[in-house]
Amino acid sequence: MDTRYSRNRIYLTKEEQEVIKNYPIILGGSGIGSVIAECALRLGFENITIIDGDQVELSNLNRQNYTEEDITIDKVSAIKKRLLSINNEANINVHNCFLTTENVESYIDGHKIAINALDFTSDVPLLFDEVCQRKNIPVLHPYNLGWGGLVTVIKPKGLSLSSIEKPNEKFNEVKVVEYASSYLKFWRTPHDWIDETMEKYMKEKEILPPPQLPIASWTVAAMCTHLLFNIATNKKTKEFPEFYLSTIMND
Repeated sequence: MDTRYSRNRIYLTKEEQEVIKNYPIILGGSGIGSVIAECALRLGFENITIIDGDQVELSNLNRQNYTEEDITIDKVSAIKKRLLSINNEANINVHNCFLTTENVESYIDGHKIAINALDFTSDVPLLFDEVCQRKNIPVLHPYNLGWGGLVTVIKPKGLSLSSIEKPNEKFNEVKVVEYASSYLKFWRTPHDWIDETMEKYMKEKEILPPPQLPIASWTVAAMCTHLLFNIATNKKTKEFPEFYLSTIMND
């Protein structure tokens, strides 16, 4: 095994290390995606595409993979520089633009796994999944729950997030978290802290994005990287409507 990945031994075989090295993955969004990208690269995924049109802001620094020096810089430029500083032989492709209904399909082509870390400010995130399913590409959905990480996998022939959409109700990240909380209650493993956080958020007078912490960003990055590995090496994974939740809040 290459010296760079020598500490991966036992956990990964030489053959698995070679598989993930050349396995093309795409990240829609480089907020939480910036943390996922680094974790994936460090494990050995060296063929990574990242798409985002945002610039780094001060409020990003509590949970995203950027520094003060990156503020006002395009996110994809900043994360590409960081990733190449870790492995300058990696194939890091970035596109400084937002995904739209017109261009989403063209960017997804040529990849084998997608990470949907897009903001639900339009219908594009659900369209992203729809295109991936049609092209036989599994999609990982990561969510920052502050004290815990939530990830669900949309398989090509499985259910999509649109299956939990309600008529005349805007679909967003909050709806996914509400679904997950209801699911946990149904199986008698409730996480009250999630509901308490959501209730406080919904009562905020200003229209603000959901609160998020670095704990969940790095937890989700680890979860997604493990799932990327499992999918790339044909190991079993749960799929939506099931999901993965990692937290120590109920311990």
